Amino acid sequence: MEQHEIEGTVDSVVYQNPENGYTVLRLDVEREEPITVVGCIPGVAPGESLWAQGSWTRHATYGEQFKAEVARRGMPVGEKAVFDYLASGAVKGIGISTARRMVDEFGEEALSVLENEPERLTVIKGLTQKRAQAMGEAFRLQMGMRRLLDFLTAHDLPPQLGMPLYRRFGDRALEAVRANPYLLVEGELSVPFDQVDQLAMELGFAEDHPWRLEAGVVFVLRHNLDNGHTFLPAGKLVATTTALLGVSDPEEVAGAMDSLRERRTVVLDRVAGEEACYLAELYDAEKVVAERIGAMSVNELYPPEDLEEIVSRIQRDQGITYAPQQRRAVELAAQHQVMLLTGGPGTGKTTSLQGVLSLFEALGLETALAAPTGRAAKRLGELCGAEGATIHRLLETRFDPQTGQLVFAHNENDPLKADAVIVDETSMVDIILMSALLSALREDCRLVLVGDPDQLPSVGAGNLLSDLIRSGAVPTVRLTEVFRQAAESAIIRSAHQVNEGITPTLKNDSRQDVFFLRRSDPIAAEETIVELVGKRLPENMGIPSHQIQVLSPTRKFDGGTGSLNRAIQAAVNPPAEGKGERKFGPYIFREGDRVMQVKNNYDILWKTPDGLEAGMGVFNGDIGHITAVDNRRELITVDFEGHIVEYSPDMLGELEPAYAVTVHKAQGSEYRAVVLTALDTAPRLLTRGVLYTAITRARELLVIVGEENVIARMTANNRQSKRYSGLRARLAEREEETG
Repeated sequence: MEQHEIEGTVDSVVYQNPENGYTVLRLDVEREEPITVVGCIPGVAPGESLWAQGSWTRHATYGEQFKAEVARRGMPVGEKAVFDYLASGAVKGIGISTARRMVDEFGEEALSVLENEPERLTVIKGLTQKRAQAMGEAFRLQMGMRRLLDFLTAHDLPPQLGMPLYRRFGDRALEAVRANPYLLVEGELSVPFDQVDQLAMELGFAEDHPWRLEAGVVFVLRHNLDNGHTFLPAGKLVATTTALLGVSDPEEVAGAMDSLRERRTVVLDRVAGEEACYLAELYDAEKVVAERIGAMSVNELYPPEDLEEIVSRIQRDQGITYAPQQRRAVELAAQHQVMLLTGGPGTGKTTSLQGVLSLFEALGLETALAAPTGRAAKRLGELCGAEGATIHRLLETRFDPQTGQLVFAHNENDPLKADAVIVDETSMVDIILMSALLSALREDCRLVLVGDPDQLPSVGAGNLLSDLIRSGAVPTVRLTEVFRQAAESAIIRSAHQVNEGITPTLKNDSRQDVFFLRRSDPIAAEETIVELVGKRLPENMGIPSHQIQVLSPTRKFDGGTGSLNRAIQAAVNPPAEGKGERKFGPYIFREGDRVMQVKNNYDILWKTPDGLEAGMGVFNGDIGHITAVDNRRELITVDFEGHIVEYSPDMLGELEPAYAVTVHKAQGSEYRAVVLTALDTAPRLLTRGVLYTAITRARELLVIVGEENVIARMTANNRQSKRYSGLRARLAEREEETG
């Protein structure tokens, strides 16, 4: 898009988000009417001069706008601009009348007096020494933010960094960044290392500066959290960091690692013969999980004397007779403080889970049901006839604006009231979240972890469910018997075949719930998928489009979610007169669209449709639909299954279309019908785990569109990425120590 430059004086600020600086303003330029400018311009106020670089766009309602990608601000020039600036409320404690008196007394020097000699303001009637000093301090703080933003812009860094930096360092933010630019790599700032490194070089930092070496170590560890590792072997960490930084002596990196260890930014520990290097918070989380699960695993409970009678009564109430493994699961829940319940589709996991919940009710225990995602929590609640919650909501997740960190209301100091907690889809839970949950349990609280170890592991760090099972430390029931009624389903048969390394039978049979449509050309495959979602399945199978989920192993390339979303949207939710829409980046968000939240947002407000309930937080993977696009107020309203959220323009980067999603994003969800693409793509995505997870997302119907050889390759490829995790070894060590 062609770039342009504009320059003028800020006439008014229409909208500004104080958290991230997104702004809509009117700018006086050499035109009859001010122009509308949108972009990240934190703290801007009327009267300021503004230079911006960006592109012209056309708003559906408000016409021509200038989208600022880079903006530089200047202090007001001239008495009118100075008055407009002060009268706007930009400086705390100064209103219109005070602004007028200041300009009348000091003219365009008023701002200089305010910043450097606020005591002189006392010549103005009604201004005390205390108030003058407070006004001067407020203005100096504001100037600190301005200089910080100017610095960021000059070095091609996003101005959005200004707010979190100011939260953390206050008016010393610019000084802190100049002194150590590598702090920008940390925490919520998360600036790419190469950008920070470039800034440091511009500021004169040497290649072997200790802060550069330390930042490199921390960056490599944080980057590898995305690969699921809770630690890295020290030798591998040193070698990787040495290569990243381009230094000649690995001992320099090893020395930086020692310095980080002394400050406990990282922790070195011996794990299964490896010298393991952890970020401190990951080490602490892994230790908490190992110690708490280990202690709970050896805590055998006294089952009620009438356990046999209780189980028989539960069976009568459910109208079934348990298979031996199912009965064992219910009995185990009565005998141990913690247990694992695992098994594939059709093995009676739900029936066993309902039995465990009924047992806890019979024992008078208050039980909380939880899962990692909203859809999984809702499904768990529906299956058990009780309310389910995400683990985040159970713990009452909050965002600390001072630290920028996630915090939980419930922890060891304020534990949950529940006597028992049942967690479904445990394979999706990472080590940090499990640590938080365990810390919030009372000492005598029971815990039942339910999951399928053959599904994909958590997106976050750790290999929790697999480690717990393989450790042998936790009492476990693995359901293996596929019940006759379930075995009649081709979906369930196919899932078990894939799990055993057998390529499932692919055919078109109207009596089956799995169909295969051969398409080798990606364009033809996409056209078929659009037809299935928009017409064939709704008309022939009675399954409406909103109950059909398209899955793909990949976001990119032909057959990826990007192109599929655009094509399906055009078919099932085309533009229409009166239907609101808004373009953002590569997407057009339209009223009626299915969308997904793609990052955790802990401090976003939601309300119920009747407005009687409200809460905080929308989480990565939550799916909803757009109920309104209000271009006048610049808001998009999304209904996340009863939680209504309003998105301002600056928040739209957290949403993506969800007609098609990746298999990884679909974890924890179940859909009435699934359409799966099976086209050639990156080998690391064509794995048995991806195929198994995709198949088990379908409840009534699975349609595979693509090539047989891709399905065969996925079935044969049981390669699993190794995750460095110390949990299994810690549980084994603890079991040895306790005998």
